[in-house]
Amino acid sequence: MFRVVLRMTVRHGAGPEFERAWLAVARGIAAHPANRGQWLMLSADAYYVFTDWVDRDSFHAFETSQEHVRNRALLEPYRTGASMITMHTVHDVPRTGAAE
Repeated sequence: MFRVVLRMTVRHGAGPEFERAWLAVARGIAAHPANRGQWLMLSADAYYVFTDWVDRDSFHAFETSQEHVRNRALLEPYRTGASMITMHTVHDVPRTGAAE
């Protein structure tokens, strides 16, 4: 698995609009056969997007696509900054036992 983590800062007061735009973008990405899931999370000062892909090549193909360019354009009015890190799975330890 290949994971992408995006950190995005959003214009003050634009959080709800950003979240709606992100959800629309995420639903489209979820239809991509190589996408394995996405999560939008909020910290005290930024949004974080975690998105999983089958592998690096699949993500790179998406990242250089026109679909990705359109997605970025939908989010751009709300963002004041962004950074990205990528990583691949070294070990995967599945959850065991019941939730407490």
